[in-house]
Amino acid sequence: MSLCLDRFFLLGKLALSDLWHDRKVSLCVAASLMAVIAPLLLLFGLKHGVVSQLQDELVTDPRNLEIRLLSSGSYDRAWLAELQQRPETGFAIGQTRSLNTQADLLADNRRFVENAEIIPTQAGDPLLNTPLSALSGNQVILSARAAERLALQPGDSLRLRVTRRLEGVTERGEQSLDVVAVLEAARFGRPAAFVAPELLMGLEHFRDGYRTPALGAHNGKSAEDLVPGYARARLYARDIDSVAPLERWLNEQHIETASRLAEIEAVKAINHVLGVIFGVIAGASLVGCIASLVGAFLANIDRKRRSLALLRLLGFQRGAVAGYLVLQALFLGSAGYFSGLACYGVGRLLFNRLLGSSQATGTFACDITFWHGLIALLLALLVAALVALVGALRAISIEPAESLREL
Repeated sequence: MSLCLDRFFLLGKLALSDLWHDRKVSLCVAASLMAVIAPLLLLFGLKHGVVSQLQDELVTDPRNLEIRLLSSGSYDRAWLAELQQRPETGFAIGQTRSLNTQADLLADNRRFVENAEIIPTQAGDPLLNTPLSALSGNQVILSARAAERLALQPGDSLRLRVTRRLEGVTERGEQSLDVVAVLEAARFGRPAAFVAPELLMGLEHFRDGYRTPALGAHNGKSAEDLVPGYARARLYARDIDSVAPLERWLNEQHIETASRLAEIEAVKAINHVLGVIFGVIAGASLVGCIASLVGAFLANIDRKRRSLALLRLLGFQRGAVAGYLVLQALFLGSAGYFSGLACYGVGRLLFNRLLGSSQATGTFACDITFWHGLIALLLALLVAALVALVGALRAISIEPAESLREL
């Protein structure tokens, strides 16, 4: 084992010494590699940075995953459970009729919000994006607009008030709620209160004339035998690729929907177009690079036939000579790659600084990950090694006696 390592290190030392001796030629070969690698890294960095930025914006904004049911229907718990269990579904919760999703919020007689939206939520709600969304019956999460009007903070209390007309008499139902969180303004811009689904269902029962003790309404019909039903659902897909199939499943049930599928498809189209452009340019550059390297290595072998024959005369076997040439190619490939990586770093800084602050382009990103860089390095070394093998097949045919003919 140690003998093999000694031979390997000897070949590496000879290869480096030879490259340094012909450093002008070595510099030209490394520069030709750098001239191909640097633009490809910049081009891929632009593709990855721009597309990743667009995809991140799609994923981080939960509204892009939302599928809105436009028409009201009559859905039972079995339908809702089936919807929740579909692999494309990220979050689904039943909603009541639109008229029953509004109520007044009161902090005191001077601070109130009329007809605020009452929205059901539970654990895993992507719009809220907080573990506090697992609410109990008397807890509420306020939107920033509602909290501002009510001048409330987490830990404060408010009253939820609804009215109904039962048998010609106007009745008012109230329930005290504890504020557990306030949403960021970017997540929901309208005055709203996010409550447990049981509370929203209680509002519908109250307005439909049923007894609702939680709201202080002890008159009306009994709701004990009432089968829960939903008019629609708050629905979010698991990811952007799941929006289209989930919306298609709903449309097959004749449920009208709306989503941001057009924006999602636009990002996918941009990714496809940039991928095609990058693939064509990378393929053309790779072919040119391989042709250039093959010519350079074959010319170098012809120039060093005597030196290679001398190595054979000194006892180097055919495999050792081939390994010697491949090691030289790997050294040159590494030098070309890291030089190209340095040029990419300079270009990346220029792109991000000059275009990132432009009002026309907005936030601009040119970036590759560590794994992208590692894959690019392996590809550069693989191409260099394969090209060197082409030259090595020619070099191993050189006979040791050729070194004696010129003495």
